[in-house]
Amino acid sequence: MALNRDFVGRASAPSPPYEVSRVKIKEFAAAIGDNNPVYRDREAAQAAGHPDVIAPPTFPIVFSLSGGSILADPELGLNFAMVVHGEQRFEYHRPIHAGDELVSVSTVTDIRSVGRNELITVRSDVTTVDGESVCTTYNTIVERGGAS
Repeated sequence: MALNRDFVGRASAPSPPYEVSRVKIKEFAAAIGDNNPVYRDREAAQAAGHPDVIAPPTFPIVFSLSGGSILADPELGLNFAMVVHGEQRFEYHRPIHAGDELVSVSTVTDIRSVGRNELITVRSDVTTVDGESVCTTYNTIVERGGAS
């Protein structure tokens, strides 16, 4: 079954605030196998000019597609059992630091069929709770066997 193309251009409500902690950054860095000390050691991060440890560039995937996600709307028709990751990219305005409280708004920017698959692209604008722009994420998700 094809995804509901009426969702192109539709945005989610802002997500609940996500509090970035040193522990979460350290766990994420360990999970991706990145031993950069600016992700683990406050003094190393401060020596590099940051107020606290910073998050690896792909860290926003932890929260940017969660709370308020438009992907969970049943009217979209996304079958999560058939979903695989397609691609992702990030555009930063500033690094994410421990102590940040971030919210995201996700917008469906494209839905297209490729063979028997449906591809949905979502842009998430990530800001602080005070409205400071932090980054924009772009994620393409593939629903296998969706189109006929």
